[in-house]
Amino acid sequence: MATNPPSDIYTFEEYLAIEEESGVKHEYIDGEIFAMTGGTKRHAMIPVNSTRVISNQIIEQDKDNCDVASGDLRVKVAEKKYVYPDFLVVCGNDEFEGDNETTLTNPTLVCEVISESSKDYDTGIKSEWYRNLESLKHYLIIYQSRVYVQLFTRHTTQDAWIFREFNTLSDVVPLTYINVDLPLSEIYRGIEFESDEHISKQS
Repeated sequence: MATNPPSDIYTFEEYLAIEEESGVKHEYIDGEIFAMTGGTKRHAMIPVNSTRVISNQIIEQDKDNCDVASGDLRVKVAEKKYVYPDFLVVCGNDEFEGDNETTLTNPTLVCEVISESSKDYDTGIKSEWYRNLESLKHYLIIYQSRVYVQLFTRHTTQDAWIFREFNTLSDVVPLTYINVDLPLSEIYRGIEFESDEHISKQS
């Protein structure tokens, strides 16, 4: 989750220097920087659960051309727009901006684990930025406050996206482009929800 930026406008080089000096991840949007704040235990567990399943299935398929990366890898989503998904998958040759392997430009799948405070951003303008990437085939949105997952999948023959929702632990998310089935029971493994909390979020 990104906090409100200062009023200053930074060059991209200044942004990179701030990241290197502070050790804190920031999103860079049109010259403004947004510090990425720490998350909840749920927010920390969900990417680990999900990437474990995805990685295992990729290994079982012996798909050496696909790699899973954590949220430490920056993604360029548009000119002067750089963000950090919670995790991603890239298939084929990695394409990076610049000489360092720190800014990916061609993810195949990106995932955001969202809270109530980040929901509007991650399902709104950030979703548009991701889906404008030519390389992207899946945009996965996982809610941490309840059992609920959204998936955008690029249509195979049309310039359009197919949207699906999943809200029970018996559901399985079909990540068809990487040939992975991601069960919600694994995404939310070890996470307990209060019954009244689950109901309140559904309403």
